[in-house]
Amino acid sequence: MRAATPAAETAIFSAGCYWTVEAVFEHVRGVTLVEAGLSGREVPGRAYLRNPTGTTGPAEAVRVTWDPSKVTYEDLLRVFFTAAHDPTSTDRQGPDVGARYRSVLWVANDRQQQAAVAGIARLEGAKTFARPIVTQVATAGAFNLVPEDQQDFVEKNPGHPYVVTWDRPRLARFKSSLPTLFRERR
Repeated sequence: MRAATPAAETAIFSAGCYWTVEAVFEHVRGVTLVEAGLSGREVPGRAYLRNPTGTTGPAEAVRVTWDPSKVTYEDLLRVFFTAAHDPTSTDRQGPDVGARYRSVLWVANDRQQQAAVAGIARLEGAKTFARPIVTQVATAGAFNLVPEDQQDFVEKNPGHPYVVTWDRPRLARFKSSLPTLFRERR
């Protein structure tokens, strides 16, 4: 997905392995562009690969661009909390462990900040999850794209063991839990 639209909005989400999160957001109706990267600190080249424990500071992330006439930031928050990951898991999603896999809403403006905080409060108040939400809300800063071989990984590598074990089931859960927001890729 590589075409942004005029008057589009953008947000950054960290929710575990960017392969999974990218695949989920690429299936959201109204999303026009999803890019995998790292957020939270500038990282040169492939330096993040030399430190798999995640102690370099950045988190795996996706930058999502969407058409606000078709989907809202609040809709994307629903996808983030319901389909993209487990927001009650500290520094872990599936088999991936470390701070680089933490749950973060990287907000770009006051409106996103208010929506993120209100969304978490609403979910906590409704006791949607058995455990407390550990998602951080932080100001968006540097976003570093990962190399092209890491972009659209699920689409390019449908038979990869990680994709088969972790990503395909998550997409199936997304489709069944939020069918009005789900769309098949073109």
